Amino acid sequence: MIDEAVNSDQISKSYEKLNREAESAGYHLNPDVGFTKELVKGLLTNENRYGYRACPCRLASGKKEEDLDIICPCDYRDADLGDYGTCYCGLYVSQAIINGERQIAAIPERRLLIEEREKLKSQKLVEGISSLPLPVWRCNVCGYLCARESPPETCPICKAKKDRFTRFI
Repeated sequence: MIDEAVNSDQISKSYEKLNREAESAGYHLNPDVGFTKELVKGLLTNENRYGYRACPCRLASGKKEEDLDIICPCDYRDADLGDYGTCYCGLYVSQAIINGERQIAAIPERRLLIEEREKLKSQKLVEGISSLPLPVWRCNVCGYLCARESPPETCPICKAKKDRFTRFI
């Protein structure tokens, strides 16, 4: 990938698109537009650098298969919004934040180390053996489940791409 600088026009267009997509899916971007555009700049920089929009607040490996959980929107967004009112980097916020009923504060990191994730994956594969006729796939972004031969190309709920699905059972 070419690590080219991101210009303000790219940031503004990407911000507007991300904001429309978030609102249409029932999510909200951080109302601090300057802060949010800096996060968008980080997403675009990571996309130029790695070929995917890794969270700008986490260290990406540069290997997409290792970073699937931190491609924005990350796997932890919904849990963070529910527990803390914001995602880890502060890009997405809850309605309570928008309404001023809650303040944005630092939140703990949910992401496990690569070794811990691999161990959990292998345990789930062993424990998840089932008599179902089809495998069950889970969208790591929104939790959508479907039973079929392979995951859908795009999640019908959150529009995440096929690579954001993992075999659940």
